[in-house]
Amino acid sequence: MRLINITNSYHRLVTQQLATTKADYVSVYSLGKTTVLFTRSSKTREILLKNDKRHIQQAEIDFVLKELVDIDSTDDVEILNDGSLVEITIPTPSTTAS
Repeated sequence: MRLINITNSYHRLVTQQLATTKADYVSVYSLGKTTVLFTRSSKTREILLKNDKRHIQQAEIDFVLKELVDIDSTDDVEILNDGSLVEITIPTPSTTAS
């Protein structure tokens, strides 16, 4: 599997996401026939996987988590899987010391 950055092909989507959400970073990737939207804000990181032809496979979810946010465990990760659409929410680690 290979993620290809295709953000430049989605200029309107990226501009809209930055203007209408709390996201401070948006990028779009291709994972074969699966499109991956990655957004980051001060509180969360969100990944949306979409495939119009088939259901998203668990191997794709695991691969994207490892490549984009370097996570092996899904303990603190919220995953909503609707077959051909998967939404993943990851809390941003706190940078303040206690």
